[in-house]
Amino acid sequence: MKKHLVMAVVPFLALGCGDDFKDENGDGIADGVREPDNVTVVTPATPKGTVSGQVLGTDLKPLADASVEITIGSSDEPLAGTTDAKGNFEFKGVPAGSHVLLTFTKTGYATLRATSEIPSSAGNVPLNNANVSFGPVTLTRLDGSLRFLLVTPQGRPAANVRATLEASPAGTVVLSNGDNTTGVLSTVVVEATSDEQGVLLFQNIPTAQELARFTNQTGQYRLWVAPTDSNGDGVPEINGYVETYTAASVVQVGTTRILNLPASRPTGNPLSVEGSNVAALRAAATIHPLNNMVRPGEPIYLYFNQPVQQGSVLARLTDEYFKESLPVTVAVGNGGYSATITPAGNAIQAGKEYNIDVRAASVETGEVYQNQASFFGGEPGSPAAVTIAEARYQETLQPTSAQRLNSGETVYINFSSPVYPSDDGVVEVFFENSLDGDTIQGNSVGEKGNAQGFLLQRAEPFAPYQTQTNKPPVPVFPTIYSGYSTRYSFVFSTSIVDGLSPSAVTMVVEFSQLSRNASVDSYQSIWGQPVVNDLTVNGIAIQSAPVPPPP
Repeated sequence: MKKHLVMAVVPFLALGCGDDFKDENGDGIADGVREPDNVTVVTPATPKGTVSGQVLGTDLKPLADASVEITIGSSDEPLAGTTDAKGNFEFKGVPAGSHVLLTFTKTGYATLRATSEIPSSAGNVPLNNANVSFGPVTLTRLDGSLRFLLVTPQGRPAANVRATLEASPAGTVVLSNGDNTTGVLSTVVVEATSDEQGVLLFQNIPTAQELARFTNQTGQYRLWVAPTDSNGDGVPEINGYVETYTAASVVQVGTTRILNLPASRPTGNPLSVEGSNVAALRAAATIHPLNNMVRPGEPIYLYFNQPVQQGSVLARLTDEYFKESLPVTVAVGNGGYSATITPAGNAIQAGKEYNIDVRAASVETGEVYQNQASFFGGEPGSPAAVTIAEARYQETLQPTSAQRLNSGETVYINFSSPVYPSDDGVVEVFFENSLDGDTIQGNSVGEKGNAQGFLLQRAEPFAPYQTQTNKPPVPVFPTIYSGYSTRYSFVFSTSIVDGLSPSAVTMVVEFSQLSRNASVDSYQSIWGQPVVNDLTVNGIAIQSAPVPPPP
């Protein structure tokens, strides 16, 4: 390595010695030369460089006594200096290859920060190959102001509104460093609060005239106005506001502007539910049970697109049959943007269908939101098999003490959880009892083994069950239909005069016959699983006929 280094240095030294260059001792230095007296001095083992430049105002006049700090690499303590009468500065002995950060400050001017890297080679070969020149650096004066008049959506002065203004670029730098580039940061950030008249005044910022003179007129002001909750109730009356103004436009239009601040919601949008675990209540309603499944013990959450009034949220909850209102508590939170509806105790059970009616009023407009939806109790990831929970028939004959299952009476099959019927086919019900009085099984319609059974129809409740009282049942609120139902029915028929004993009845709901037909969709549970297994029920309960009014 030494041989190659000497070859690189000797020609340079020879230029200084003319034709009489001699190096009889072989040290790489011409005989008789005292300075430098060795190769190490010519090409130092730890090269050093310089950082220099000039600081000017935007009028290109030198800025004397400007402070310049240089941070070398990860050094904790920067080196400090000042510019001379011509705005010049210089730092010597900066290690080659160092990353440097320069900070330029002067009272009444914007601060500028710039970074660069000292070249890895340094020293006297060639001359100044380790110098980084920052210059010229220009700083803008901070003697400008910008004034805004803030107006509320109701046309009143917007007082006590906080805002931030950023002016950029507040300075420029030209870096002379070969192929290296620089990073420059020069912005002025000022905060202010509007007074009782809505006046928002930013001072000690660059003037628009100075910013507009930058190359390609890139100077600009960017304004951020914070959302405002003037009465402290947690509900912003005014939304935030962001705008950018070019310095050139401020020069042309002036330094005072009127801002009509936006309301906390876009005008013209109706009050709606943007999010809920009961998706059918949302603005974009989704009615599939898995999107409307509430876990037992879990509240119902509502998130509105605008704040609602405290005390305005009314929630009524009932089961699938609308027979009675289930107790709930309602809490409004997040400044009126959310509501939590909590059913009491174990009101919500897995596999059951429920109906909810919700009403709320907007804080801003008084507009009323009202919606009804069906939802289901359960865990989306834990499907349950569908079974028969109960079978009963509606007694139509009197007296009720001599009740038998007779032709023309409706039989209800109640499943353990709501079921959606096939769009293409109908499930049939078959009896293992004789329906014509003989001993031959399957020779009568509806008997097991016959080709034709009783067609099972969806009987989604539109009103509570009729009870023994003559008073007609009244639902808690107008009924809605999800398409899923636990209750299905068929009309029974028999040639036996006195009908069948309810306790002796055995029925089979043949889902398997439907599933064998590839062209027909199957019934499905609220978890989306197909119902394909036959279900058997022994004995049916009696729904007594209503008691006629007294004569």
